This record gives sequence, structure tokens and C-alpha cells, in this order.
Amino acid sequence: MAVQSFSPGFPVPNAFELLCEQYAKRLPAHLEELSGPADGTVNLPLHVVWSGRRSYTLDRPKSRMSLYRTVLAEGQRQDLIDFLDRDLLIKQWPVLRTLISRPARDAWEAAFPDLASAGATAAT
Repeated sequence: MAVQSFSPGFPVPNAFELLCEQYAKRLPAHLEELSGPADGTVNLPLHVVWSGRRSYTLDRPKSRMSLYRTVLAEGQRQDLIDFLDRDLLIKQWPVLRTLISRPARDAWEAAFPDLASAGATAAT
């Protein structure tokens, strides 16, 4: 069986860049659009979390961090708006940014300088 190689004229897509683009397409236009709850319990729909835990208590830091991590990784634009709260996202970002994928982190920080500066402040 012969192995095919790509010609230099036909660039192979960079997986990291493709993932960054996918995350960027889902982002809200402004952080102010994030109007999710700041307290109580959140039950995620099956299209966001199709197996495992679906209910999260926002008053418990580990539960809240798990919710945000899941929604950032799997949620679509409307899910981000419905389940994330702007102030909680900014407050949690210094730790949260270390728990999500690099493409997701890069897309959010490129779109929202407030998050990038929150992450940089915590690192110093």
C-alpha cells in the first residue's frame, strides 16, 4: 500500500487553529451578554452534558467551577449566555483558565481582554 503525502501547495489544517476558530464562533459579542444565574442550582440540558453529572450548585465553589468548565467546553453560544454569569466568569477566570483547553482559553482571552488581564494579574 502506497503512503500518500501532501504536497507543499496543499496546506494541512492546523488542529489547534481549527479548534480556536470553533470556540471563537460560539462566543457572545460581549461579556455583558452572559446572563446566567449567580446562585442556586443549574441543570444542564443533554446537548451540553450527555453523560454524567448534569446538576450543579452555584453556591459551592467546586460545583460552580465544574459547571463553568463544562459549559465552556461543550456549550453553544446560547448555552454560554444562559448558563454563565459575567461577574462569576471574571472572578473564576484565573483558576478556570488552567482547567480548560488551550484553544478555548486562547479564544476567550483573544475576544475579551478583561479575561486575559484577570489571568495575568493572578499569575503575578
